[in-house]
Amino acid sequence: MQTERGAVLIPVARAAIAAALGPAPPGASVARPAIAAEDMPGLQQPGASFVTLTRHGQLRGCIGSLEARRTVLADVQANAVAAALRDPRFAPLSAAELPGTEIEVSLLSPMQPLACDHESHALAQLRPGVDGVVLEFGPHRSTFLPQVWEQLPDAGDFMAQLKRKAGLPADFWADGIRLQRYRVDKWKESDIPRAAGTETP
Repeated sequence: MQTERGAVLIPVARAAIAAALGPAPPGASVARPAIAAEDMPGLQQPGASFVTLTRHGQLRGCIGSLEARRTVLADVQANAVAAALRDPRFAPLSAAELPGTEIEVSLLSPMQPLACDHESHALAQLRPGVDGVVLEFGPHRSTFLPQVWEQLPDAGDFMAQLKRKAGLPADFWADGIRLQRYRVDKWKESDIPRAAGTETP
């Protein structure tokens, strides 16, 4: 079931981006889900997702939701378009770039509050490679998906960069900091088996 969901959501994300970019060039192939989204009721349930785009192994866009406010299907479609066109760190993706862009979809588990009296207590509870983390302090908010552990395997470095992302000093800590963690089910386009008769760009 997990692989089947990815085999639906990856083409759905690509199709949403392609539609937002405009008509496909003549002769361009189209990715089609091996299973219709309508045949997977779980995709019609509320869910939170992130869509990550990479080109040549480098990040090209990443936008997501931390709260389940719409169906999984609608959330993935919206976040795919946002990652392609509205990530403020990058210029909008062009139609010419799309065929060489790899898509990864992450579905988030419900948030779990992380109780901690001080930073060392928080670091001791983190599970490298497993936990995504949300940090909040007043108007400051940031998150790292579990995939970020691949670049920041040390819990201290992970937390320091999470604070920087929120606009706080790396060594900042205060009683008002709120931490939550979550897990993800994720699918990368290159890992999804190609179904017979399915075309990909």
